[in-house]
Amino acid sequence: MSNNDEPRREDQYRADGSYDDGGKKPLLKRILLWIAGAIVLLFVAGCALFFYYASSAPKISQRELSSQNTTIIYDANNKVISRLGAQKRDYAKDSQIPDTLKHAVVAIEDRRFYKHHGVDVRRIFGAAINNVIGRSDGMQGGSTLTQQLVKLSVFSTAQSDRTFKRKAQEAWLALNVERHFSKDQILKYYINKVYMGNGVYGMRTAAQYYYGKELKDLDLSQLALLAGMPQSPTNYNPLASNTKYATARRNEVLNAMVRAGYITKSAAQNAASESVTDALDPDHGDVESSETNVKEKIVDPYVKEVLAQLQAEGYNPNTDGLLVHTNMDLGAQKKLYNAANSEISFQNDQMQAGAAVTDPHNGQVIAMLGGRHSNVIYGLNRAVQENRSSGSTAKPLMDYGPAIEYLQWPTFKTVSDTKFYWPGTNKVLHDFDNKYKGNMTMRSALVESRNVPAIRTLQEVGIKRATTFLGGLGISQKDPYTLQNGIALYISPLQMSAAYAAFANGGTYYKPYYISSITTMDGKTKTYSPHGKRAMSKATAYMMTDMLKGVFTNSASTGTSAYLSGVHQAGKTGTTDFPNRNQSGVMDSWMAGYTKNYSIGIWTGFDHPMNGGAISSQYERTAVLLYKSIMQYLDEQNHASNWKMPDTVEAVRVNGKRQLVIKDSKWALMYGAWDGGDDDNESSRSDSSSSSSSSSGSRSESISESRSIESILNGGSRNESNSSSTTQSSSASSASSTNPTPPAPNTGNGQ
Repeated sequence: MSNNDEPRREDQYRADGSYDDGGKKPLLKRILLWIAGAIVLLFVAGCALFFYYASSAPKISQRELSSQNTTIIYDANNKVISRLGAQKRDYAKDSQIPDTLKHAVVAIEDRRFYKHHGVDVRRIFGAAINNVIGRSDGMQGGSTLTQQLVKLSVFSTAQSDRTFKRKAQEAWLALNVERHFSKDQILKYYINKVYMGNGVYGMRTAAQYYYGKELKDLDLSQLALLAGMPQSPTNYNPLASNTKYATARRNEVLNAMVRAGYITKSAAQNAASESVTDALDPDHGDVESSETNVKEKIVDPYVKEVLAQLQAEGYNPNTDGLLVHTNMDLGAQKKLYNAANSEISFQNDQMQAGAAVTDPHNGQVIAMLGGRHSNVIYGLNRAVQENRSSGSTAKPLMDYGPAIEYLQWPTFKTVSDTKFYWPGTNKVLHDFDNKYKGNMTMRSALVESRNVPAIRTLQEVGIKRATTFLGGLGISQKDPYTLQNGIALYISPLQMSAAYAAFANGGTYYKPYYISSITTMDGKTKTYSPHGKRAMSKATAYMMTDMLKGVFTNSASTGTSAYLSGVHQAGKTGTTDFPNRNQSGVMDSWMAGYTKNYSIGIWTGFDHPMNGGAISSQYERTAVLLYKSIMQYLDEQNHASNWKMPDTVEAVRVNGKRQLVIKDSKWALMYGAWDGGDDDNESSRSDSSSSSSSSSGSRSESISESRSIESILNGGSRNESNSSSTTQSSSASSASSTNPTPPAPNTGNGQ
């Protein structure tokens, strides 16, 4: 016995002769027991959670498994405006599905399809390991064909719905489907349900659409292509402009069939030597389908934006069988379409229009016009494109709105319409008449749409504050703004409508939105609510509105053609000139206007103005007339009351005219209160003279620009009249700068 060994006491032995160590087991053994216990506990908890989620799984029947998933889109009054996936479909019976196609589908999608019972544990672990090591063997994740069929039948494919709860329910339903249906039935349902691109559902329909043949008449290469398409119908489409992805996917299916023992390596090589574009049928067999089943072109641009939102949020409208409720007013949508295509006179069929109508109370998009005489489903939507200059419709947004908001200017603030040089140049900014009117009030300058006072106002405000104001209205651009943007913004009709809506509702900007709710096949509903934020004070919104009423009633204005008796409306027109001032006509013509209930932004012009697309003087007011037509309809449906002056604004008498000031500002102390009533006609007629009273002179801020001045030298903004002139838009100031810098190209004139 060593010195370190101690004899065991007799009382350490139990009666049966075994040794008692006092309960002190080896540490490693205790750790292993704890781990085992934790694993068992987690397993039990996982099983309990699985069955808890499974208990709330939706019901599934043969009808759901065999039927086509149709996404239905509704207007605001629950009327169907579009159905996706409702085109003709050739349903394949068992006898019409060749074994080669079945083998191809099983090989690429679920190699152990005939061995599992709906859920393949080995496949799940294999997919997990492959994801970790970055290896792909042709398997698509851990879902079996049965689980994919369940997902296509009752669940959404949105990324947000890929939760443990959803996977548990999917697995539970897959197990139940396998109990009630044979493998051949499940495979038949899958082959008939999958989306195959170009509005086609089911592989028999795809055989007709792509090759003009029945499935039994396709060769190995063609069947392998069809079997591989459902995972990405757009990328693996043989009609795609780049077929390398379709070819690679077809070859992947062939290799999977070799590994599964369905075909020989030489057969796969022969099939792979074929081009995926061989034998395609340009007439699409007997399939009468397109990407959608939109029957009326009037809803096309709106549906296009709805589908874009669905896809951005992870839904697949072609396969998810969604019920989508939108904010569209179908009556307004039809009126807008008919007015642009038949009621209002346009220069010719090539002259285009884009328009958007929003609700100022919440940002809901009521109606939208993407263009005229469009023959293409989901074509160019001119209501959302931002590559055309806005002309003078920019003035309330970038010049005068910020002047009231940040400088507390009254409506009678004196602004100077005198000779003006763009900074750093000897080039003069003109209006349409090549004249100047001297000192005038802000109200008159806005209503008469004078360019020089607008640019001088922007100088007073400063680019930084103007940029902040625009940002609050949902308007931004990658490059910094410059002075020329004060008479020309790159903005879409939808942005214009949403921005002017903030004037209409008292200063809150609501982000435009199309969808009110989405319901998935399992009955889960996602709702959408307005997102509003204060963009300006109530005083600014009211004072801008009060001035913009005059655009419709003042004889010196350019919007009188849109006057509607009894309609309380405000708005602004805008046009842009060509860079070459010697070219007659204008490039763009705009109208933005609103009541308390609706805000409308309209652009008219040619898609390619530099190639002979000039708007003649006779049709410069087409946007104004289109606005009048739709606003008259809307106000008849929902008449708007007049705006009520907020308690932060005071009406004062200036030179016998009614003007507005911000209460307690320095301007409010200079003049007596207006005692002629808050009459709408009186306020809109106020101060139409070109000279004005009082107020301090304009203060000039030095603003350095950092853009090239070339586009300024070549053109100009015009004053919304029927003649062209002026310099193409841009920075202003009567002083010269030593470092000239440029405006954005194509800036508009200033009507």
